[in-house]
Amino acid sequence: MQIPNYEAARKRSKEQVAIKKFKLDKKYQNLGVQKTYYLKTYGCQMNEHDSENIKGMLKAMDFQETFDMEQADIILLNTCSIRENAHNKAFGMLGRIKHLKALKPNVIVGLCGCMAQEVGVIEEIKKKYRFLNFVFGTHNIDDLPKLLYQSLQNKNLNIEVFSKEGDIVEDIPVNRESKYKAYVNIIYGCDKFCTYCIVPYTRGKQRSRRKEDILKEVKDLVRDGYQEVTLLGQNVNAYGKDLYNDYELADLLLDISKTNIPRIRFLTSHPWDFTDKLIEVIKNHDNILNFVHLPIQSGSNRILKLMGRRYTRELYKELYDKLRMIPNISITTDIIVGFPGETEEDFQDTLDIVNYCKFDSAFTFIYSKRENTPAIRLKDDITITEKEKRLYRLNDLINKYSLETNLKMVGKVYNVLVEGFSNKEGMLFGYTETNKLVNFQGNEAKIGSIQPVKILEAKSFSLDGVAIE
Repeated sequence: MQIPNYEAARKRSKEQVAIKKFKLDKKYQNLGVQKTYYLKTYGCQMNEHDSENIKGMLKAMDFQETFDMEQADIILLNTCSIRENAHNKAFGMLGRIKHLKALKPNVIVGLCGCMAQEVGVIEEIKKKYRFLNFVFGTHNIDDLPKLLYQSLQNKNLNIEVFSKEGDIVEDIPVNRESKYKAYVNIIYGCDKFCTYCIVPYTRGKQRSRRKEDILKEVKDLVRDGYQEVTLLGQNVNAYGKDLYNDYELADLLLDISKTNIPRIRFLTSHPWDFTDKLIEVIKNHDNILNFVHLPIQSGSNRILKLMGRRYTRELYKELYDKLRMIPNISITTDIIVGFPGETEEDFQDTLDIVNYCKFDSAFTFIYSKRENTPAIRLKDDITITEKEKRLYRLNDLINKYSLETNLKMVGKVYNVLVEGFSNKEGMLFGYTETNKLVNFQGNEAKIGSIQPVKILEAKSFSLDGVAIE
């Protein structure tokens, strides 16, 4: 049994990152014959892509996916630790699975992802959820075949969670959710240690993939007909700092643009690492999309300092103004309300920055305590009622500007990557270059292609239109 350790997880050395190659052992290749699996994913795009790798390994072992948990032979939860709500959902699901396990004792149940890297979570699992068969973390996703094999041989709880700086594992099979859009990891981990965030402990240190491995993956996607790639990292624009002397995200984007993939996005950026060179590359290359997600978290300099964000509102506005020089750019953000010690004046500073930036949209959250983070030691004397009021006020303002931006698009034609059938009956859906969701009337034969769409109606969170044939 290997359990997480925060002291080890915080370690940052200059040791070279190990690069491993995944290879499925022959004894695991037929492990899933006539067996099914159910996978539930929580959290960010990194977690979603991890699940694509999990599905790839399960497929290589001959498991078949089922969307009916009660019929599955294997149940696996890929978890998120960024906020308490994600915790509660995962533990609530474990409660449901516990009842199922009582009826089907032979079902194999596993938990992985960021929650597995938390000391408190593992302690709770050992006390209340011993019906689990195996637990693994973010650093050994490639051990899934071995852990499944062991669980089929021995039903006892097996915990294999490593707290370390992390390695890079190439060639893990991937079963992508889309045939047209693909996630591509370019950097793992984070070294920023914002005071509210547990990610540096759950995902390890910043470690970049080699550019040749990334470019090979993108070229393979182009060959397979993919229209769009999203480059992923906890702090994507720190790419290359740990690996190269003179090669950074801007250079990688430039090289990827030469593969002729029609669309390139990247998530998520920290303002600290956003360079003028990166802005110029976005501005000057049509297939690098004019969409940037740039979390500000708070508009108050006092709160930003308490958060450990290492920039001021003035520096953020300076970067924002540079980005706005890119024609038709869409800028979105993340904002936390109710951080410990946030006064009404601090919150007003956040509203002021929203009024200045007029973000296209924002992910907004009430501050959530995370174990072992410095912020948990700060005095938090804001009532939940007050936090909720601030969140409502913030969302009203965000929605106002989102709608204003979308209304300006009415009557114009935008290129939309057609992804499939919309929830709106008889309509298709897709996203513009600026990541706006569009529901539209069009020919289903266009699914998987980039289609010009005229916008007819705008809402705060989506657009309606009609394809221009």
